[in-house]
Amino acid sequence: MARLLVVEDDAAIADPLVRALEREGHDVEHAGTGEDALQAAAEAPFEVVVLDLGLPGIDGIEVCRRLHERESRPSVLMLTARSSELDEVLGLDAGADDYVTKPFTLAVLTARVRALLRRRGARTATGPAEAAGVRVDRAARRAWRDDRELELAPKEFDLLAVLVESAGAVVRRDELMSRIWDENWWGSTKTLDVHVGWLRRKLGDPPLITTVRGVGFRFEADGEDTAAAR
Repeated sequence: MARLLVVEDDAAIADPLVRALEREGHDVEHAGTGEDALQAAAEAPFEVVVLDLGLPGIDGIEVCRRLHERESRPSVLMLTARSSELDEVLGLDAGADDYVTKPFTLAVLTARVRALLRRRGARTATGPAEAAGVRVDRAARRAWRDDRELELAPKEFDLLAVLVESAGAVVRRDELMSRIWDENWWGSTKTLDVHVGWLRRKLGDPPLITTVRGVGFRFEADGEDTAAAR
């Protein structure tokens, strides 16, 4: 169970979101303003904060910046009705870990939260990550599918580790480029497609990595690739 904070001033959005996250087994608090969110975070740490950008008073960008400065920094999922590239860049520059644009489905939102929690666990856990029979041990730089150890190049290993740690959720292309190649990467992402192709061949059948066109890639937690385009 994780401690989560939903910061959203619209009760029609906040109430069902809080209930959905509670059904996932989490301890969820709600704040309707940026001031209340910062006060709640000061009283006890949260692992993930779902943060609306357009808050009254202190807006989501400023709340995100202040949360980012804390020693016990939570992962931040920015939630907004705005969809311009500038708004997304501002949110990510302020320290947001992910970004969802309204309208959204609860299934997508809760999957993004699960992915953030897995990434936090991967940063602190001592054991390997595992999904669909694939096990990745970052400390030892080794990976297996079932009982077969995989012979992976360094970037292939890093790519597999990120996908397995986020199993079941889509990882955006730009996030993969940033985390695996260069945080300031602005060039072609063709190299990502090439590495995904190599990784698929080394993993073998049945396929596990789904291409979500125009977005990124998803490692199928149930062990079955549902995408025809690969």
